[in-house]
Amino acid sequence: MTASPTLPKSRQQLILAVLMLCLLLIWLDNTVLSTTLETLADPVRGLDAGPAELQWATGSYTLAFATLMFTAGALGDRFGHRTVLATGLVVFAGSSVWAAYAGDASQLIAARAVMGVGSALIVPASLAILMWTFTGPARATAIAISSTAAGVGMAAGPVLAGLLLDHFWWGSVFLVNAPVVVLALLGIAVLVPNFRSPVRRPLDPAGMLLSISGLAALAYGLIRAGQMAAWSRTDVWAPIAVGLCLLAAFVLVELRSRMPGFDPRLLAQRAFGGGNAALGLLFFAIAAVTFYSAFYLQGTRGFSPMEAGLASLPTAFGALLGAPLGAGLVRRWSLRPVTVPALTAAALAMGAYGFLGLHTPLAWIEILLFVQGLSIGMVIGTVTAALISSLPLDRAGAGSAVTNTVRQTGSVIGIAVGGTIMSIVYRRAIEPALSEVPGPAQDRARISAEQARHVATAMHRPALAHAADDAFIHAMHVGAVWVMLIALLGAAVLAISLRPARKPVGRAEEPDPGRAGIRSTTGAAPHSGAKSQLAYEGDDAGSH
Repeated sequence: MTASPTLPKSRQQLILAVLMLCLLLIWLDNTVLSTTLETLADPVRGLDAGPAELQWATGSYTLAFATLMFTAGALGDRFGHRTVLATGLVVFAGSSVWAAYAGDASQLIAARAVMGVGSALIVPASLAILMWTFTGPARATAIAISSTAAGVGMAAGPVLAGLLLDHFWWGSVFLVNAPVVVLALLGIAVLVPNFRSPVRRPLDPAGMLLSISGLAALAYGLIRAGQMAAWSRTDVWAPIAVGLCLLAAFVLVELRSRMPGFDPRLLAQRAFGGGNAALGLLFFAIAAVTFYSAFYLQGTRGFSPMEAGLASLPTAFGALLGAPLGAGLVRRWSLRPVTVPALTAAALAMGAYGFLGLHTPLAWIEILLFVQGLSIGMVIGTVTAALISSLPLDRAGAGSAVTNTVRQTGSVIGIAVGGTIMSIVYRRAIEPALSEVPGPAQDRARISAEQARHVATAMHRPALAHAADDAFIHAMHVGAVWVMLIALLGAAVLAISLRPARKPVGRAEEPDPGRAGIRSTTGAAPHSGAKSQLAYEGDDAGSH
């Protein structure tokens, strides 16, 4: 089937609404979980989950999401993107119900992994349906509109989670997904044609197995380091080494494949590869700082889930404002001078977590979160749109798979590394306060600040609770510095990858690399044959 210009405009708009509902579901789930982490750590109201288990509850979802998306694209080509989208929604709903009634942290981790499988089927299928439904300038507009689902999910998720946690048990935050899925499935059945590519991409079982096992081993080793508070143990460095070797084998296998599901060759283009690397580093930083923020607001500051959700709203509002602001500034000044300073500002805002304390005024926290969200919003949408629009239509699916996989991989590693830094520094900081605490209670207090507070309450030792708060604050400060450095590295990579290429001697005059092609992401039809701004800025002569 080819792109369908015969669909009535009203039906195109309804299809876009259904796709936005599907994407909103995923963003809601991500933000809802971050608000629920503190409750899940509670031994009375939650699952008594330790930091490593909470890292896996987040990471198992992102791991499955990251490593299955490129396979999901091939499944859409083979069976139809509507079929894959509907299947992903059913898997997502079923695993949400499983997560809601999980009896322990291990069950929750498994359910979250299956939810990641559902999400991996939903996202590529949604983008493919959008690309087939719209043509010309309408396609770019539809992509921009669909991206607002992220901002809406970021805004509504924490508040929805807070509302549910204040009135129901923790499982309600997952159970709420089911009715949304039912509504989306009805819309898909009535409105969405079963688009599929005339050229079927082969499935990639070897790549899927290597990517899943490699990322899982790497994440296991990093999280294990936080549990053991040491890097020299065999059960820490060996999984990390095995994971890196498996990921290297994954890249080699994909390079040898004639039709790879994940095409590393695309990353060889300076702008496309560098832009994706910058986004991966940014998502690393976002995942880590979100993990810290959840425990800071509810644990150390004592906010209720609802209060923490409301306190997080400036991040979402900032992202909602940042996306159109970034697009408008890029149209005026081009991609590089807008996104590099914005990513730098996001890095500094994350580093400013190093100044937050037990009594920091809420107004300062809200300003910090707004600046962080505004800066991130200016980067993600504009860079992603430029990356995808720089590719011809027949490579857009492969490019989307690469971009989404890199972003989710950054999140997996960010959760693992950020949580591990927090655990190691916290254990070292809390140790002096445990000298007079009995042995079993000492072990429990070392796990996390949440556990230390419960020990302090049970033993009537308020000084231990204060020490746990101080230890957590110190750990967050150290983690914030590392997160800032990672995000600054992303800004440097983006600046290098988007620098204008030198014009070869004797070559005809070309459009200004700082202004010309980026307009294709917002106005002119992408993939129209002329190179986009990214091609001018990032490809060396002869790279094609």
